[in-house]
Amino acid sequence: MTDARTTRIERGDDRIVVTLDRPQTRNAIDQRMVDELHEVCAELEVEPRILILAGGDGVFASGADIAELRKRTAQDALAGINTRLFMRIARLPMPVIAAVDGWALGGGAELAYAADFRIGTPRTVFGNPETSLGIIAAAGATWRLRELVGEPLAKQVLLAGRRLDAEESLRAGLLGEVVEPSELFAAAHRLADRIASMDAAATIATKAVFAAAADEHPDAELREQAVLFESPEKHRRMTEFLERRQRKAATDGAAR
Repeated sequence: MTDARTTRIERGDDRIVVTLDRPQTRNAIDQRMVDELHEVCAELEVEPRILILAGGDGVFASGADIAELRKRTAQDALAGINTRLFMRIARLPMPVIAAVDGWALGGGAELAYAADFRIGTPRTVFGNPETSLGIIAAAGATWRLRELVGEPLAKQVLLAGRRLDAEESLRAGLLGEVVEPSELFAAAHRLADRIASMDAAATIATKAVFAAAADEHPDAELREQAVLFESPEKHRRMTEFLERRQRKAATDGAAR
């Protein structure tokens, strides 16, 4: 084992960009990468920012590292090595954007499924070939993919090995946008810019309520709204809105 990192990280005031960087394995997710992504999650749980996940060299992630996976035991399965990481990523306070270029297979697909938004390129391909390797997609695909694309299509992917190209993924809603590879990071940052222009506290509250269980509504919304109603940022933003509307009305009236 070497000390080389498996991710490249760029930190900004309102976002962090993490690029998976194991080109020799097509960005296969190994234990070292899992550990590094846990470190990012710990940072973002303390200081919430948008997370952009991407893959280098035209591949998002080819899956879990098969060399490691072959050695794992029943105890490893019950530990949920990838599962717990992807759940932690999905539960980050601020939104997560997956910039998916090329293959997103197996655990790589499940990592993308855990994001709040997915942007792809014409060469994006999603797939879950786990059953061909004698295992199941146990890091979220069996329930997240059904929520994302519906049961019939999810079963095609999970039980029959169907792969979804960019056009199919866009049509199914798995991808929100498809851009050329050279534009992928720009598109991810444009989306991050839109999110960052909103009130962070309101965005965090909305994501939390969105993830709440059905029996927690409407109480979850009301508790979050009660906090936001008392925030100075809510007062500032609403005051600015009313002042803009007043100025526009005055301008329209003078033009008549």
